[in-house]
Amino acid sequence: MNYSPLFWPIELKGNTIYILDETLLPHKVKYIKAKNYKQAVAAIKEMKTRAVGQVLLVMYTFMLTFKQNQTKENLGEILSAVAQAFNTARPTLSFKSLTDIVLAWQKQGISLDKGILGFLDGLKAKRIAQTEECAQLINDNDTILTHCNISGLMPLIAELCRKQGKSVKFIVTETRPYLQGARLTAWELKEAGFDVTVIADNMAAQVMKEGKISKVIVGADNLAQNGDIANKVGTYQIAILADYFKIPFYVICPPPSIAKTGEEIKIEIRPEKELLEFCGTCIAPKGVKGYYPAFDITPNNLITKHIYLNLK
Repeated sequence: MNYSPLFWPIELKGNTIYILDETLLPHKVKYIKAKNYKQAVAAIKEMKTRAVGQVLLVMYTFMLTFKQNQTKENLGEILSAVAQAFNTARPTLSFKSLTDIVLAWQKQGISLDKGILGFLDGLKAKRIAQTEECAQLINDNDTILTHCNISGLMPLIAELCRKQGKSVKFIVTETRPYLQGARLTAWELKEAGFDVTVIADNMAAQVMKEGKISKVIVGADNLAQNGDIANKVGTYQIAILADYFKIPFYVICPPPSIAKTGEEIKIEIRPEKELLEFCGTCIAPKGVKGYYPAFDITPNNLITKHIYLNLK
């Protein structure tokens, strides 16, 4: 099976973590380096990597930190500092469940290398299982609308459909202001040889009205225990439209977080500069304000089916 570079965008080689810089795609495929946890956290805050890349970066950073400090008496304190730095990096996607696992392994005397590599092997297998479940929901000649990017899963879903003799097309929202849809999802689908069309975020209602959408498939950065999700801002309005036009709305989910409902998920507010500028050029009048909530909450009742990532 062929994998998009976004499926596993982080590698640990020796004393260096190589991070696919997603902000440069599709124009340049470049890996930046992180040699310590502060550089890794900075890459997350600057959105150099996102979605599953953040999970991989957290785990590989713990492996690197352990390797660099395993003989020190204060190893536990060092690992706790790493955990705290990641836990406060981005508020909507909480890393605490991951960091708690690693810290527990360390306290129990479990090899971090063995624990983390086993965890990552399981993650890879379960992500592939999600694509298999999702492909079963797609019919021949379906056109899928997606928003943002699901870290390499959409091309795998399409490839499975093709192997099953099903033709599938994709319509991808730009996903402003970072354009993850136009830059990342459209790029990886095109590279994999699939039919993909980009639309602006404000075209979804019209395209649905024209009958061009069969199903909606999106990811989620946070899954509450009641089934509400947090995903890239703009997902909620697409879910409302899908419900109005009677279009199935599927979500590829992470494991549930500690949030009982979507109301308990903290929404990250990104710097207004990211909204008011594009590639370093100001696109709004000087002096105006910008407001950029990076995520929104889609309630469970608007979701046709959750496709869960079960790591147990």
